[in-house]
Amino acid sequence: MIGSATFEDVMENVVRGFEVAGVGVLAAGSILAFVVFAVDLFRLPFDQAYEGVRQGVGRAILLGLEILIIADIVQTITIDPTLESVITLGVLVLVRTFLSFSLEIELEGVVPWRRGSAKPDRSD
Repeated sequence: MIGSATFEDVMENVVRGFEVAGVGVLAAGSILAFVVFAVDLFRLPFDQAYEGVRQGVGRAILLGLEILIIADIVQTITIDPTLESVITLGVLVLVRTFLSFSLEIELEGVVPWRRGSAKPDRSD
């Protein structure tokens, strides 16, 4: 039937939307970080500008990975709920979570559960 979409068709479009959004965040965030880097080169020392671009690109990667994980989860639970796809999802989520965790440590310089205690005390 023309104009009649099945649930699976709708979910495939939702997954595609999340995938496009994830890649868009990766690309746009990285481009923005490099634009800010180029501007910062005129007003900051290179080391500070470089640190800023590293953090900007890292944040774009983190957010992009989070969105791509959503796409994988939606696809697995709505479109292809087989044991093989669940195992594949598990491996993908583990790998992306490890990447996210590693990037978070790289950007913040401390493991997430220690972040609060690593900040200087501002009560004085």
